[in-house]
Amino acid sequence: MVRRSPISNMFAGSPVRPLQKHISKVHECVKKLEPFFAAVIAKDYEKVAVLQNEIHKLEVEADDLKHELRIQLPNSLFMPMPRERILDIVLNQDRLANKTKEIAGYVNGRQMVIPEELTALMLEFVKQSIAASRQAKRIVNELDELIEVGFRGREVSTVEEMINDLDDIEYGADKLGTQINNALFIIEKDLNPVDAVFLYRVIQNVGEVADIAQRVGARLELLLAR
Repeated sequence: MVRRSPISNMFAGSPVRPLQKHISKVHECVKKLEPFFAAVIAKDYEKVAVLQNEIHKLEVEADDLKHELRIQLPNSLFMPMPRERILDIVLNQDRLANKTKEIAGYVNGRQMVIPEELTALMLEFVKQSIAASRQAKRIVNELDELIEVGFRGREVSTVEEMINDLDDIEYGADKLGTQINNALFIIEKDLNPVDAVFLYRVIQNVGEVADIAQRVGARLELLLAR
């Protein structure tokens, strides 16, 4: 008898449960950015390396879930959500984990130092981007309820409000990104030029975590317009 994987069995109950499992793993990865940057600021490079490895491991696990989801996703006309929509959502979820791994890789690879003038803003910025990922996860976890009510009624209004909240969180991250860029501009003349370039890149990529999380919400919002 052919044994089916736990993920495969999930599809018998709901096509969205593997999607929810994937976003949970992705967010677990993104959450590591807070202790990661705290270790960077403390110049504890041994801990930074440990956390980078943890981020890499979680990204690989999320990637495995993504691949199996794609393979096992049924091509059925009777699915409660269009197959291509599910694939689009999981692609954007996957980008969250990929971006997190990318950030950790070059920050640790260069053993970057965050200037003292930027540390408080940087931690706040990282937390705001993590909050965007957390909100995206909450929205994906509402899919079961949306399916039950046929994407109608009060549940739709609840999810629309959650998507609006996600937009606000992303806007907050955008504002923090501008603040930290301005603060870096003031001190960049005192930094090694290459270090300054990489700091700007870190800021851009941390902001992209929030941007990608917002895209997950935007893809889900399309379902509400069915």
